[in-house]
Amino acid sequence: MATIDRQATTLALAHALSAAERGLAVIPLSRTKLPALRSPHRDDPDPHRCHGECGRLGHGVYDASTDPARIRELFAAAPWATGYGIACGLPPHHLIGIDLDTKTGTDSSTALRELALRHLFTIPDTVVVLTPSGGRHLWLTGPSDAAVPNSAGRLAPGIDIRGAGGYLVGPGSRTEHGVYATAPGTAHLAPAVCPPALLRLLLPPPRPVHPATHPSAGDHGQGLVQFVLAAHEGQRNTRLFWAACRAYENGIGPALVAPLVDAALNTGLSEREARATIASAARMTGHRP
Repeated sequence: MATIDRQATTLALAHALSAAERGLAVIPLSRTKLPALRSPHRDDPDPHRCHGECGRLGHGVYDASTDPARIRELFAAAPWATGYGIACGLPPHHLIGIDLDTKTGTDSSTALRELALRHLFTIPDTVVVLTPSGGRHLWLTGPSDAAVPNSAGRLAPGIDIRGAGGYLVGPGSRTEHGVYATAPGTAHLAPAVCPPALLRLLLPPPRPVHPATHPSAGDHGQGLVQFVLAAHEGQRNTRLFWAACRAYENGIGPALVAPLVDAALNTGLSEREARATIASAARMTGHRP
């Protein structure tokens, strides 16, 4: 058994290094699909949110790296690892994982096809990873200026999303349920660009807003401006991108550029960042910025 585990660890490391060569940041995983290294803060009397600033290993997806030396260090610290995770949302791919599950008793593939028909998008040819339970992971790439959140069943029953802060089990990983493998004919592909209509479904919906302070923007525009003003650090670009997409879709994009830029400046974004994000939203929705 120990020999098998060592072989699984060696294979996992080899697959992880290969993924890193493609620009995918990786971490070692245990047979349970969880990060193989435990948090160095698990016994702290006053736990705090450390994303690796302490310099120690064991921060889950925040340990993910494309550096071969760093990856070997991670696996050396976790000789029981039998798989690897691929961090989502990081450059250069900004990976989004569409997890079509089979364990819920729902037909997630049919649900995705129905969504595609309803919202007029198609899933392009892309990397597909087959899971031991019979599910599939579809790999897509997202924009650099909008973070897709993780979700379970929000898009449709049986469809989970792996986005910023999440990870996908990499092909070649061995878990207690079996081995993850790339679907035939997809291993040579690069992750395809996420269709704009699907991306809009994946981005967070607006929260209830307070009365707006920009009467010239109209009721809907006022709500979008307030949505941006309510952004916290880590949400600013995502909220601005979402609001700008909605504005252009509703025909008020050009009129709302200045109020959205002002709102973004109030959240701490620079004018250059704000205008670049709004321009990206314009292009995403088929408009000229």
